[in-house]
Amino acid sequence: MSKLDRNLLSAALSSALLMLATSAHAQTTTSSNPTPSSDGATELDRVTVTGIRRGIESAIAVKRDATSIVESVSAEDIGKLPDVSIAESIARLPGLSAQRVAGRAQVISVRGLSPDFATTLLNGREMVSTGDNRSVEFDQYPSELVSGVTVYKTPDAALVGQGLSGTLDMQTVRPLNFADPVITLSGRFQRNSLGKAADTDPFGNRLSASYIGQSADRRFGFSIGVSHSDTPIQENQVGLYEPWKTDGRPGLAEGTWATDGMKALRRTGYTKRDGIMSTLQFRPSNAWTSTLDMFHSRAEQEDTANQWEVNTQYNGSFPCDPACVYSNVRVGENNSFAGGTLTGVYPLVRGMYNKRDDRISAVGWGNEFNFERARLSTDLSWSRAKRSELSLENNSQLLPNPSLDTIELDIRSNGFSQMRPGLDYSDPARLFLTNTIYGSGYGKTPEVEDELKGARIALTVPGPDAASWLADIDLGINHADREKSKRQPEGNINLGAQGDTAIAGDLQYGLVDLGFAGIGYIPAWNVPGAVGRYMSFEPTEDLDYLIPKAWTVSEKITTAFARANLRTEWGETTVSGNIGVQIQRVDQSSASRYWDSTRPAGSNVQPFEAGKTYTDVLPSMNLAFQLPNEHTVRVGLAEQVARPRVDQLRASLEFGVDEATGRPGGSGGNPLLDPWRAYAFDISWEKYFGNRAYVAAAFFYKDLRTYIYTQTVDDYDFTDFVASYVPRPGAPPVQTIGNFTAPQNGEGGTLRGLELTASLPFDLWTESLRGFGVVASASFNDSSIQIFDPESASSVGDGPIDLPGLSKRVYNLTAYYERDGFEARVSQRRRSDFIGEIGNFDGARTLRYVVGENITDAQVSYTFGEGASLAGLTLLLQANNLTNSTYRTYAGTRDRPLENVEWGRTYLLGLNYRF
Repeated sequence: MSKLDRNLLSAALSSALLMLATSAHAQTTTSSNPTPSSDGATELDRVTVTGIRRGIESAIAVKRDATSIVESVSAEDIGKLPDVSIAESIARLPGLSAQRVAGRAQVISVRGLSPDFATTLLNGREMVSTGDNRSVEFDQYPSELVSGVTVYKTPDAALVGQGLSGTLDMQTVRPLNFADPVITLSGRFQRNSLGKAADTDPFGNRLSASYIGQSADRRFGFSIGVSHSDTPIQENQVGLYEPWKTDGRPGLAEGTWATDGMKALRRTGYTKRDGIMSTLQFRPSNAWTSTLDMFHSRAEQEDTANQWEVNTQYNGSFPCDPACVYSNVRVGENNSFAGGTLTGVYPLVRGMYNKRDDRISAVGWGNEFNFERARLSTDLSWSRAKRSELSLENNSQLLPNPSLDTIELDIRSNGFSQMRPGLDYSDPARLFLTNTIYGSGYGKTPEVEDELKGARIALTVPGPDAASWLADIDLGINHADREKSKRQPEGNINLGAQGDTAIAGDLQYGLVDLGFAGIGYIPAWNVPGAVGRYMSFEPTEDLDYLIPKAWTVSEKITTAFARANLRTEWGETTVSGNIGVQIQRVDQSSASRYWDSTRPAGSNVQPFEAGKTYTDVLPSMNLAFQLPNEHTVRVGLAEQVARPRVDQLRASLEFGVDEATGRPGGSGGNPLLDPWRAYAFDISWEKYFGNRAYVAAAFFYKDLRTYIYTQTVDDYDFTDFVASYVPRPGAPPVQTIGNFTAPQNGEGGTLRGLELTASLPFDLWTESLRGFGVVASASFNDSSIQIFDPESASSVGDGPIDLPGLSKRVYNLTAYYERDGFEARVSQRRRSDFIGEIGNFDGARTLRYVVGENITDAQVSYTFGEGASLAGLTLLLQANNLTNSTYRTYAGTRDRPLENVEWGRTYLLGLNYRF
């Protein structure tokens, strides 16, 4: 543990002890706080505190009243979660961290585990995703349309769709929980610090409006919220090829680690997102409440990256001819190439274009019937996500008189590596579309569709009498039917009949500056326009290496549950909680095609389908001991499962026979996977001060009996695949047993962690500090699990690695001041290095070491109070990523960098108005 880590831990523990010592001086709040309603929504209308304190006290109330170990974030007011998407708000919770994509927090890790281990719900219903997995991309959900999020760190039997690391439930408002109609309007104007480049300016906007209303007799309630955002994409990036290798090269000693190439790019574009969320409630009497939820989001992203790139091993032939020679070589401490001069290379300038269209729709209809001695609830849900994408690239080089270049290289692990060429690449008239080392271009048109249908019925019956320790019993059944499919047509983008050609001026955007990487200016152009005018692109799925990229996965999961809810008194201690069991029946299958090179031409493409069924019995227990002086001790025990990633369940495979040995081999997915399974133990101590403050310490331990990672099996039975194989004359007979590389179930291991949390308004000590406060958490995670992943060996090595997503240290801190309408806050989220899952060129996932991030945001605002002519108006100024923290990855050690990506700072000026 570093000195800084020790200081942070010491500060957190000192604060907790100090709070205990001064608890007798804690003041009781006079405000009324929101409480969870019977359907899980949160009543926000009764809160009389304002601003950030309102959100904090709402979240404390949810945590305090829960029977499980939970974390919560609540809106300060309708439409006033402070972040662009709900992901940033969630990432500030104890034990949670975010991974950034395109500068935005997108996926969430809970307790140091990969996002794949968490399940996301919307109003208690599992959601689909636009990626090729089941983990939700949270940047699809506008924060203005979400009233709160509850993260369940321990499961209970009635929590269907639970994850292994946690379950995240996003909640929207319930209009009949509000006493009066509410209208809110919000607007933001934003600017990115990287400024204008190519055809894209640095400006963006966010607009939202919400309405909540009720009929005069309060039988009907209706809410609707709409949100629009137009966000600029501005990015600087330097990347080095993987893998780093130790092969000898002219001027570079054998055994020295070096990369095969480097690149630098400027990416520009935009992301436009429109969302609408609506709820209709009908409550004709206290005996029946019907709630209809609807959500739709559409996000369109379009960007162009203009890139300078050099291959250090190729200049028209491989190896280089004439040779690519290193001189003035500097080597780092891990025998890694750190810099020098490279001669004899032939760089290219590349244009890359990507357009992505994501659509998510969801409908849920829930009913609750209250009888004299029982409560019956039903729920029907449907959600669907669709993604369509177009990816194009074309390549140019200096012509008509190609010249080899000399480049000065400086490899930097903290900052942008430098590539200083000797030639000028800024003249578009000298850069010709041509066949380079990578051809003249390549393109893809992937599509993903995910559909989930669900039905649930539950019955609650009371215990035997009011004095019994058994408060009531929940019985129910839930059925979920999910189908996810992916297609990925792709192919070469070939030059037209005109041959090598420069790109006309009307397709040029101007120059972009790659000075941050030492390169200078390069042209930026309209990539789709150049493809349409000078090239041909006909994507296909029917080539041998493309056939396995299309697949469908189906899951039918039926879950029966029984939960006994407990409440009793042990002297001065109130004991509450639940004990129960889930019985989960899973029927999983996948269909795809594979290319069988052993068959005659014309019959190479063969269908393949496989699957299995299994049943898990999952007991769970949660107990909360409410001790005197507002101390609470919680204990959780459970057996948990996490479904395999959807792309791991695909039936896709590549298959062939080694004609020299007759041994078959292949790689692909595995529809026969069992889930992750674990025994979990949690214990938490919490000290509350009304709903104003708390300190907590929690410990968790998970014994994973099985886990999933990619590995090579040496004894895979290929009998069905080689049944019709006829060896060529003189070749050995075909064997039936061979190697197969795919996701497999592995042996178990342990995961453990400690979480420290404090939410402290400083007026608990002295009235002179009224308005000041802090919310802080520190999480420390460790795991005995080590995995081997042959598919990612080039990035992380072929030795054992930690679990993907596992940061051993995660810190979150928000310091705030709020008084008389003025509010200021600074928030920081920090995590240590971890192994991330990154999409590679083929659209598949690969593992990479990711440098830990330290993201700082700030906001100041002023709200006009009652009696003012502008009452209800809030003016605000925000700054995100204040320190311009970059995203960095590396191969094995930090002095072998792979990517360094800068997205800049974002400044927002805006207003909210409620009336």
